[in-house]
Amino acid sequence: MRIPIAFRAWGALAGLLVALGACQSGPGAGTEQQAAVPPAAAVPDAAAFRVRHSAWAATASLYQINVRQFTPEGTLRAAEAHLPRLQRMGVGIVWLMPINPIGRSHRKGALGSAYSVRDYRAVNPDLGTLADLQHFVGTAHQLGLHVILDWVANHTAWDSNLTTEHPEWYTRDAKGNFRPPVADWQDVIDLDYRQPALRRYMTESMAYWVKTADLDGFRCDVAGLVPTDFWNDTRRELEKTKPVFMLAEWDELFPPTFISRREFDPHTRLLEQAFDATYALSLHGLLDSVGRGQKPTAELARYWAAERRTYPPGVGLMTFTSTHDINAWDGSEYERLGPNAVPEAVLAMLWPGIPMLYNGQESALKKRLRFFDKDTISWNGYPLQGFYTTLLQLKKRHPALRNFDAASRFRLLPSPASTVLFERRKALDGIVVAVNLSNKPQRVTLPATPDSLGWRYAAVFDGRAPSVSQQNRTAALPPHGYQVWEQIALK
Repeated sequence: MRIPIAFRAWGALAGLLVALGACQSGPGAGTEQQAAVPPAAAVPDAAAFRVRHSAWAATASLYQINVRQFTPEGTLRAAEAHLPRLQRMGVGIVWLMPINPIGRSHRKGALGSAYSVRDYRAVNPDLGTLADLQHFVGTAHQLGLHVILDWVANHTAWDSNLTTEHPEWYTRDAKGNFRPPVADWQDVIDLDYRQPALRRYMTESMAYWVKTADLDGFRCDVAGLVPTDFWNDTRRELEKTKPVFMLAEWDELFPPTFISRREFDPHTRLLEQAFDATYALSLHGLLDSVGRGQKPTAELARYWAAERRTYPPGVGLMTFTSTHDINAWDGSEYERLGPNAVPEAVLAMLWPGIPMLYNGQESALKKRLRFFDKDTISWNGYPLQGFYTTLLQLKKRHPALRNFDAASRFRLLPSPASTVLFERRKALDGIVVAVNLSNKPQRVTLPATPDSLGWRYAAVFDGRAPSVSQQNRTAALPPHGYQVWEQIALK
């Protein structure tokens, strides 16, 4: 996507959460927030969710690469040199932004948007060659990483080869002219998925990259604007070659502002047969509001109740504090959240779902990267690389944090206002996460350990807080502070 998705519009979401049957709002500011109690209601039909998740995705976190901005060279070969570093951090899936040639007609900026695709079966020469992409994927696989490619199925560039070869594949305005799918997206034109030949071409194009470059799946741009049955059919076709991971840019809990409310479909069923994950856009908007003090942290209980009313256990969304869209249009997390940027990263990385890191966040990137022009990331010695490595490696190894695990449990716990305290557990393996979003010290009480055997809490971030014993389960959090504990059995 090339324009903001209005992540700021949390107010618009509040009514949707109520409509979905979220529980009543928790206590207001200055009181202790209570743990979420999902309302009594029919649970989603788990049998309808039939995606077969690849085994390698169970412990994976994602890392998004904007190839153009990732290095001074802006090439796949230059980006490849970072793969060992990402592997050491604990990244599991590398997501490449679109690598196709970019449209020249109606171009925005000097270089245009990567989401204005001129040729679906070619590599943008500014980024390298097909051989470079194949080498990038091969190196990633040798390191145990998997690679997914950003795919723009909803629209093409004005000067796409398809406009002359298959003009009947496009929707038209009242005068019979090509038209953008959204008014502000003037550099692209809308495809018509009522055309069976277009569907076959698009599926074959995606399969081409899986077969030719050994890619492991796709992140699909504005997936909710493309018919779900196309995605269902396409995943089945791709998996004739290999198991894939599919990520949809969409959230059934979030009505995007670039379409009207009556056009928004909260029942796209993208997660039932086609996609491993969609975006947690509504959660992101709420976390931003909470981090700025515009909403109480008790609203997280309302969100969690709404998510669980929509999806059965084992279905999780992609969590994040930044993406290419958010950074470019809403600002970096430091611009949006100030001193709560890092503590909110702890929430996003360890909240149930599949966490995603946007390139540059490990460098404490504080600027908006230009979207249509060259704007190289300043890495500055990777000041937050150790912080994110701690989170991603914990995600990778801890049984309670596995993706798609219907047997794991999540529980929001009582804590003071402007704090968040939650527990994630798989049988006897558990972690507890505490975040203080206020400018004052706060004290939280960790839950009792699961049995009478000897246990202790061990702090994951060394030096930030002492270990907590079974007898004394309280811990102090500094202003804008955070801590994560593992429950450790004593021998």
